[in-house]
Amino acid sequence: MSKAFKGEDASEAPLVVPPRAPLPAGVENYVTARGLAALKAEHERLLVERARVETSGTTDDGDRPRALAALGERMAALEDRLATARVVDPGSQPHGEVRFGATVAVRSEHGEERRYRIVGVDEADVGHGRIAFVAPLARALLGKHAGDAAVVRTPRGEEELEVVRVEYEG
Repeated sequence: MSKAFKGEDASEAPLVVPPRAPLPAGVENYVTARGLAALKAEHERLLVERARVETSGTTDDGDRPRALAALGERMAALEDRLATARVVDPGSQPHGEVRFGATVAVRSEHGEERRYRIVGVDEADVGHGRIAFVAPLARALLGKHAGDAAVVRTPRGEEELEVVRVEYEG
């Protein structure tokens, strides 16, 4: 029987750790206060998980080094992000203008209205309306005011969006 089916040499397989959301080289690591809190909470969860793996008697001894290596890589990447995080206070932003931390309501050419909040790369979640400040849509909106049009390149071609509202929390 093949070793792959018997699970042998699994510890020799390359270690794959999913990368963090990309932050282009030379770009500041802007975060919201919420984003920084989420990064710190993630760090705490990883510390707890590492302690559990280190002290667990149930983890196969062959799996423990791989699990610790993966956790170490994840923690190192997270600690780099935490070290470079620069919190942006929404109150310091020019109200009425789309900047980091803004919640922007836009209307498509078809009259559909959507809302997006411009956030850091690690807190982006399009399904919840949070887009990274380096995303093409965010870059098209930055600097705009209510009534302005923004042109976004999409797989379907260019789409024009009208900025309807610009709001900041806090």
